[in-house]
Amino acid sequence: MLPTDVPLSHLSTSLLLLLQLLHPASSFFPNVWSLLAAPGSVTHQDLTEEAALNVTLQLFLEQPPPGRPPLHLEDFLGRTLLADDLFAAYFGPGFSSRRFRAALGEVSRANAAQDFLPTSKNDPDLHFDAERLGQGRTRLAGALREALVAARALDHTLARRRLGAALHALQDFYSHSNWVELGRQEPHPHLLWPRQELQSLARVGDPTCSDCEELSCPGNLLDLMLLTSGYFGSHPSKPPGKCSHGGRFDRSSSQPPRGGINKDSTSPGFSPHHMLHLQAAKLALLASIQAFSLLRSRLGDRGFSRLLDISPASSLSFVLDTTGSMGEEISAAKIQARHIVEQRRGSPMEPAHYILVPFHDPGFGPVFTTSDPDSFWQQLNELHALGGGDEPEMCLSALELALLHTPPLSDIFVFTDASPKDAVLTNRVESLTQERRCRVTFLVTEDPLRVQGRARREVLSPLRFEPYEAVALASGGEVIFTKDQHIQDVAAIVGDSMADLVTLPLEPPVVVSGRPLGFSVDALLQRVTVRIHGEVSSFWIRSPAGVSQGQEEGEGPLGHTRRFGQFWIVTMNDPPQPGTWEIQVIAEGMPRVRVQAQTALDFLFYFGIPMDEGPHPGLYPLAQPVAGIPEGAERGRVPLEPMGPRERGLLAASLPPALLSTTGPFSLELIGQDGEGHGLHRAASQPCTVVPVLLELSSSPGSLAPGSKAPLSLHIASFSGPQDLDLRTSVNPRFPLTFNLSRVRLEPNESVWGHLWLEVPDSAAPDSVVMVTVTATGREGSLVPPTHAFLWLLVLAPASQDPLAATAHSSGPILHSTSSVSTLVTRGRARGGRVGNCWWGTVGGVLLLLGLASW
Repeated sequence: MLPTDVPLSHLSTSLLLLLQLLHPASSFFPNVWSLLAAPGSVTHQDLTEEAALNVTLQLFLEQPPPGRPPLHLEDFLGRTLLADDLFAAYFGPGFSSRRFRAALGEVSRANAAQDFLPTSKNDPDLHFDAERLGQGRTRLAGALREALVAARALDHTLARRRLGAALHALQDFYSHSNWVELGRQEPHPHLLWPRQELQSLARVGDPTCSDCEELSCPGNLLDLMLLTSGYFGSHPSKPPGKCSHGGRFDRSSSQPPRGGINKDSTSPGFSPHHMLHLQAAKLALLASIQAFSLLRSRLGDRGFSRLLDISPASSLSFVLDTTGSMGEEISAAKIQARHIVEQRRGSPMEPAHYILVPFHDPGFGPVFTTSDPDSFWQQLNELHALGGGDEPEMCLSALELALLHTPPLSDIFVFTDASPKDAVLTNRVESLTQERRCRVTFLVTEDPLRVQGRARREVLSPLRFEPYEAVALASGGEVIFTKDQHIQDVAAIVGDSMADLVTLPLEPPVVVSGRPLGFSVDALLQRVTVRIHGEVSSFWIRSPAGVSQGQEEGEGPLGHTRRFGQFWIVTMNDPPQPGTWEIQVIAEGMPRVRVQAQTALDFLFYFGIPMDEGPHPGLYPLAQPVAGIPEGAERGRVPLEPMGPRERGLLAASLPPALLSTTGPFSLELIGQDGEGHGLHRAASQPCTVVPVLLELSSSPGSLAPGSKAPLSLHIASFSGPQDLDLRTSVNPRFPLTFNLSRVRLEPNESVWGHLWLEVPDSAAPDSVVMVTVTATGREGSLVPPTHAFLWLLVLAPASQDPLAATAHSSGPILHSTSSVSTLVTRGRARGGRVGNCWWGTVGGVLLLLGLASW
C-alpha cells in the first residue's frame, strides 16, 4: 500500500513504467530504484534474482537436457549470470526466458513490497528487528511453508509471493543483526530449520550498543558474543542500552545510545554499518541460495521448475462448452490437445500445466489441473456433448475459474457456440486476465448474426457476443468465428499460439476496408504470420521490395496461404525481408488483422511509484497505472532510462500526465532499430488500463485455518475526482464475507480504509486457495469504469511435522554444491548515451526507445 503517513497531495513523484528486455544475450534496499539513493548497494532484488539464477544453473548442471550436450560449470565461471544465457545454453538458441523472468519478477516484487505494505513494513518480526529473532525465525519458516504448500496446490503465483516475503526476512537477518560483526563467515546454520533452537541471544537486560554521534558507527557494538538486532522507530520502543537500526528514517536512532547497526546499503546516511554491507550481502545471497535449494529438495526438480517457470513452454488451458450441439468443437479440442501432447512430449516446449474447465447451463466446472499429459488427455477424452443445446451458457464463470488456475503469461482457449449467460462478469474477467497476464482466444462456431441453430429461451441480441470481444481485447487475444466444418482446421492455431510469439503493431492500428496497413519487420524476426478474418472479398500483402501476394490459397511469392471459411492464415517465407510491409483488405464490416512472429527480442513491463519515505527508498509496485498520479514528460514517445546493470536490460520511463488524465486502455509499444538499421517495433501482449482509483486489498501476514475468521483491509485512494463509488465483494469459493463499506465518496487526493472479515468454515479444504475480489464502480449513470482488487489467500491445515525441518540434514550436500556456484555472480557494463531527448543503449546491437500509442 502507499504509505498512510504521507498525504496523497504530497505524492509528486512520477508514475514509472519499468520495461525488461528479453534478449538472447528495513532491510537491504528493496529494488533497483533504491540505487539512486545509495549507488553500489546490493538490493533485495539483486539477492533474490542472483540466488534463483544460481540454483537454476545447479539444476541445469545436474539434469542435462534431453538430446543436447550437458552444461559444464567452467563455461560460466567469471561471467555475469543471465537468464537468457542460461536458457540458450540449456534449451538451445531461440528459446525464450520470458516466463522464467516473469516468475522471478513476481518473487522480487513481493520481496520489495515487504518494505511498503502497511501490514508488514513496521512489523519487527518480519524484518528481524528489535531483537525479535526467535519470532522472526518462526515467521520466516511459516512463509516458506506457505510457499511450499501453495506450490504443491499448483497456485504458483501465491507461492511466489510468499517466497518473496520469506526471502525478504531471511536477507534482513544478515543486514539487521550483528551476525556479520560477530565474525561469522557462513549463513546461520539453524535459521531455516525451525526445530533447531537459536542460541546465544541477547536478553532483555543486556546492553548491546554504545552511543555514536556520527553517521558512520563502526565501533558502537559492545564487546559481547550475543546475537542482537536493532530497534526501528517507536513500535516497540527501544529499551535503555539497546542498538537502533539507524539511518535517516529511524526515529529511535536519536535516542541514546544513538546511531545504529544496519548494513542495508553503502551509504552512511542510511546505514551506520555501511562498511560491512558487502559482507552482509554475501551471506544473504548464500542464505537465499539455501532457501531456493530447500524448496527444490522439497518440491523435486519438476515442481521447482514449475514454481519458477523454468521452461520456455506455455500451459495448455481449455474452457469447453459441453452442451449437446458441441460435438464438433469437443472433437477439435481433443485432436489439437492430442497433437500438442504427442508433438511436444519430452521437448522444451512440452507444457508444464494442463487445465480443463467444462461448462454448460446452469453449471460450470469443476476445474481439472495436472502436470501429467496422459491424465489430461484421459480427462479430456471423457468429455462428450450431452443435453442442453439451448443458449446462453455459463462461459465467463468457467473462464474465471480457468484464470484462477492458469499460470501467468499463458494462453487460454475457449470453445463454444453460445453467448454468455453471465455477461455481468465481463469487466471482472477482463481485469483478471490483465492481473494474470493471460491471453484468451475464443473459437466460436456461430456467426454473430445467425439466429437459427440452438434452441433459445428468448430472442437474443446480435451483439450478444460483445462480452467475448471485450475480454479478448483486454487480454490481447481474439474472437474467431467459424463454422462446424472448419473448426478442426481453425483450431490448429492453438499450437501456434502457444509458441513465444510477439505481436507486430499495425499502422494505423484500426483496420478500415481498402486502406493500407503497415508493419515493421526487423532482422530478429522469423515465422511471420498474418491472420485475417471477417467478411473479406480480397486482400494483398506487399513486401519492402514491392513483391505482392493476394488471397489465393497455396504457395505464393511471399508465403503460404490457407483459408477456412472467413479465416485466412498467411505464413511468410523465412527469412522475411526487413523493412516496412503493407497489407490491404477489402471487406464488409470490420475485418480483423493480426501479425505475429517469433523473435529473440521481447519485453515485459511493470508500473511503480518511486518512494522516498521510510523505512527505505525504493519503487512501490502497482498492478495498473492510476488516473491523476502527477508529473512526467510529453505524451507520445517517452525516453527510456537504464535501471541498474545494463546487461539486465531493465529500462524505465515516466508516464506522461496527459495519459493519466483520463481512464481507459492504452497500448505499450517498443520502437527502435535493429543492428542493421531497420525499424524495430513490438507491441505488449495485452493493453494496459488506467484505472480511476487506487484499490488495494491486503491481509495480515500468515495463512488461514479452517474454522477461523480473518481480518482484511481495503485501501481506496483517488488522485483525481471527486469519485462516488459503490463497493461489492465476492469470494471464490463462496465463504462468508462481511464488509463495513458499501459506498464511499472521495475528493481529489483523498483516501479511505475499509475492513472486511472472511469466515473460513470448518469444512474448508486444507491446503487450498481462496480468492477475494473487491469491485469499485461509479454510481448509477456514472461513466467511471469499474476497478477491481484481487487477493489470494491460503487455507493451511495444521502440520503434523514441519515440512522444512524434516529435511534439514538431507539438504546439506545440495547446499554445499550450490554455494560454490554463487561465486559466478559478477557485474558488467554496456555502452549508452543520450541523443536529444532520448536515451540510447546498445543491447546486442539493438537501439531501443519506447512509444506509447492510443489503443
